[in-house]
Amino acid sequence: MVDLTPTVKPGPQGLAALWRGHVFLFDKTYARPTYERSVGVRLLLMVVGLEALRLTVNLLDLRFTPKLASSSDLLGLAVLSVRLIAGLQWSQIGSQRWSTWNATEKSYFIQILLIANIVFAIVLAPQLRAMLAEPSVMTRVWTVFVPYFVYGFYQEVLYRGMVQTELVRRWRPLSGILVSNALFTFGPLHYHYFFSSASLALPMFAAIFGMGLVFAMLFHRSGNLWIVAVMHGIGNSYIVGSIGSVR
Repeated sequence: MVDLTPTVKPGPQGLAALWRGHVFLFDKTYARPTYERSVGVRLLLMVVGLEALRLTVNLLDLRFTPKLASSSDLLGLAVLSVRLIAGLQWSQIGSQRWSTWNATEKSYFIQILLIANIVFAIVLAPQLRAMLAEPSVMTRVWTVFVPYFVYGFYQEVLYRGMVQTELVRRWRPLSGILVSNALFTFGPLHYHYFFSSASLALPMFAAIFGMGLVFAMLFHRSGNLWIVAVMHGIGNSYIVGSIGSVR
């Protein structure tokens, strides 16, 4: 039997539902943080201090590759400073306990773990095969893969958990997201591209800003720092670990 039912084109609500398939999958109502203005000032000053410390350590050590110790130390300092200096609960910058996650967050997180590893393994298969054939493969894992995974966490704690949270509290969400992502893209983390040729700098800045915007929107919609931190860490590990430094 031929189905003569007319095809129904998706209306605005249907299109919105499709659009939520990734970034807008999370449908939480934004709640402006309620901590005092002085706490926000401390958050931003802590970011400045941590990034100044990171740059100083890198310059004195004459290297730009984060070692496991320095990556872990930076992340530890960032997490402790939120609690001890700003006086905030970690949940206030998006570090939620697994028991408080809803079904959407848990499902999305598990899918990200599986899909990201599969996609990177396929895309970077030649580089990964060559790396696995090296006698020093475990050295590469501990000196590059693990540190850069931790480094991804550090970046998200600072620029999403601390900077974005505070700027969104101070201003409208759109302004806070765009400014914090601009700082993430053009600030201390990636400033070195200003000294590169235009053929490298322009595509790198565009890619970093675009990917950062996805992370920023995911964090804003979900309120869950773990999701974007794990995504960032996995990407860092595979790209730098298999291809080498992208700087």
